[in-house]
Amino acid sequence: MYFALYHGDMKHIFLIALVICSLISSQVSAQGIIRDTELETAVKKWSEPLIIAAGLSPKSVNIIFVQDSGINAFVAGGSNIFIYTGLIEKADNPQELLGVIAHELGHISGGHLIRTHEALRNASYETMLGTILGVGAAIVSGNAGAAGAVSTAANLTAQRKFLSYSRSHESSADQAALSFLKTAKIDPEGLVSFFGKLQDQDLLPQSQQLEYVRTHPLTRNRIDAIKIRAESSPLFKTGMSKDKKETFNRLKGKLTGFINPQHVEWTYSQTDTSITALYARSISNYRLHKKEEALKGVDKLLNLEPNNPYFLELKGQMLVDFGDIKEALPYYKKAIQNVSEPALIRTAYAHALIESTESNPAILKEAISELKKAYLTEPKSLRIQRLLGTAYGRLGQEGKANVHLAEEAILKGQNDYAKQRINKALKHLDNGSTDWFHAQDILNLIKQREES
Repeated sequence: MYFALYHGDMKHIFLIALVICSLISSQVSAQGIIRDTELETAVKKWSEPLIIAAGLSPKSVNIIFVQDSGINAFVAGGSNIFIYTGLIEKADNPQELLGVIAHELGHISGGHLIRTHEALRNASYETMLGTILGVGAAIVSGNAGAAGAVSTAANLTAQRKFLSYSRSHESSADQAALSFLKTAKIDPEGLVSFFGKLQDQDLLPQSQQLEYVRTHPLTRNRIDAIKIRAESSPLFKTGMSKDKKETFNRLKGKLTGFINPQHVEWTYSQTDTSITALYARSISNYRLHKKEEALKGVDKLLNLEPNNPYFLELKGQMLVDFGDIKEALPYYKKAIQNVSEPALIRTAYAHALIESTESNPAILKEAISELKKAYLTEPKSLRIQRLLGTAYGRLGQEGKANVHLAEEAILKGQNDYAKQRINKALKHLDNGSTDWFHAQDILNLIKQREES
């Protein structure tokens, strides 16, 4: 998680890295966006056949993970599926997670998104989550999520009104999900078994029901209808490959290690020598600031799989957080070379480069180059804009620095602050330059927002 403090002009901007971490791991009760290449890559790959079966482009559907111990998933801001980590924790296998994703795709393909707020379409995922959940704007950086958990009854009521579907929409999404699973050749048992875990919720008072059940009305008749159709499928109980199960188990271990590090010791016994258990223990030790044990653990992982980009990323992340920034750089570089979607790791590498120097122009320019590459696939990243602003600021290029800080503010919905930054930027930019035109585009967007 990153915080930025401002003191006067750009020369006095400095970044404090409190925890250098791809996963957001604030208080378990708080709600924030989790960005992790391993998690996103795996679930995106598994979901692509479902997205195509739904008649959608995989590039148009985003799956966003929210750190929250609750069991919930919803669609908002267009084709964006938000999934709580508590739901992944509850799922026993990848089929159950994919069953939920198929259901949410049913809402997208069914056009059940009439409550979508137009302003969310140009927002970052962090801002989008904050708006949907009613938690307000205290978002401090691109790697952090919303300020905290929703606490007031008014906010909960507004959230449910925004996210809730009618029973007819739920049944329609169920049937669509089963069709998508069949077309994608995915075992539908996961949809049945996951909803089966929640079937007693409709007997509880609404105030005691899980949030997923409150917003997705679940009845015994509905579960029975899903079960009858799923059991008639030739794919029922065919399961998934061992590789997918292994990846899913690793992801669950990784999440436990980052979010609930103190739970690892009773989740994985000391006699468990699996890679999943070693992964979870290494991360847990890192999160609990046990440097020696953490580094020994990740080195064991790298001895077993020396080119695993996520183990390499973890080693780099640990070294940066333990203060050995320059030693971390080779691990990040090797990770980037061994992963298909390196944007998030590029961003972490760039951050490490920036933190490794105060004023070395060559290193800062390398960081900027990496951030610009990452931006191509992460155009809504608050963190990239903040880091670009920091790097250009350290190079003394105040005009460019302020343009990127304005971009960050735009993604947060902070129009007035964005305008202030652009006005400062224009004092340092040459008329007709690329950055000058970029600044004009931002001013035009602000004007459109103010007039709408």
